Amino acid sequence: MPAHQLKRCLPYSAQQLFDLVADVERYPEFLPWCQSVRIINHRENDIVAEVVIGYKIFRESFLSQDILTPPGPRSAGRIDVKYRDGPFRYLNNSWVFTPQDGPHGQPHCRVDFHIDFEFRSPLFRAMVGAVFDKAMRRLVTSFENRARQIYGPPV
Repeated sequence: MPAHQLKRCLPYSAQQLFDLVADVERYPEFLPWCQSVRIINHRENDIVAEVVIGYKIFRESFLSQDILTPPGPRSAGRIDVKYRDGPFRYLNNSWVFTPQDGPHGQPHCRVDFHIDFEFRSPLFRAMVGAVFDKAMRRLVTSFENRARQIYGPPV
């Protein structure tokens, strides 16, 4: 599968965006294709979760571990997603949240998003491959919309 990388500056603080992405349990409320999330283990900076994804008649679950490094006032935070078990050959996913100064002293954040995965099933590979870029854009847009919903429109 092709990898997808995105860098974007958003009008929210690094902490706000970090918290939004780290709130894995809420994903079914706003992410397309995410049907459910069950937290298996949650320690301070480590979350193990079973995620169920589905589209039309297809439904798969996978186990992932999110390693959380919160941002500081002037230091970047990050979330590294480690694949543990499920329908993928591999899954590499990371988010980096770098604090930025926006106009008029408003906090902004540069978000670096990276995802690379491949399904074991040739059928799933073909299905996802055909819509990969569109699906990744929709995924990122869903997070941006969620930020507006939770934190309000940009000032």
